[in-house]
Amino acid sequence: MNAHAFEPLIVGFFCHYCAYASADLAGSMRLQYPPNIRIIRTPCTGRLEVDFYLRAFENGADGVLVAGCLEGGCHFIEGNLVAKRRVNQTRDLLAEIGIEKERLRMVNISAAMGRPLADIITDMIKTVRELGPNPLKSTSGNKKEQKDFVQI
Repeated sequence: MNAHAFEPLIVGFFCHYCAYASADLAGSMRLQYPPNIRIIRTPCTGRLEVDFYLRAFENGADGVLVAGCLEGGCHFIEGNLVAKRRVNQTRDLLAEIGIEKERLRMVNISAAMGRPLADIITDMIKTVRELGPNPLKSTSGNKKEQKDFVQI
């Protein structure tokens, strides 16, 4: 497969206070990064369960980027530390089922880090582009069947 023909879809779970504000800053600064990411604002990354990451892959995401507050700077005290543990558990689970764990990444970012966030998004898309499409896409079959599976 031609690497340029494949454009990965990345789902980004961004905390409201830091990472989402950083994405907003990147936009205000008119920083360029690939449009392949779909950002979902969450109150805190610690709120996300392992199921959220797995469902993103089941529903066709080629990669998942979790962006939370800097360690020690979480607005909910330890939310980003909880998220880090869950992301690491999910990465181990992905490796066990034969999906590259590099498809899931967590970063800690402050609200003032627009440029580093743009670089992180660009690097994530580059990494997933090199890995190729999500292997679950080729085995998912009919989209309706996949949706029914996710709702169970």
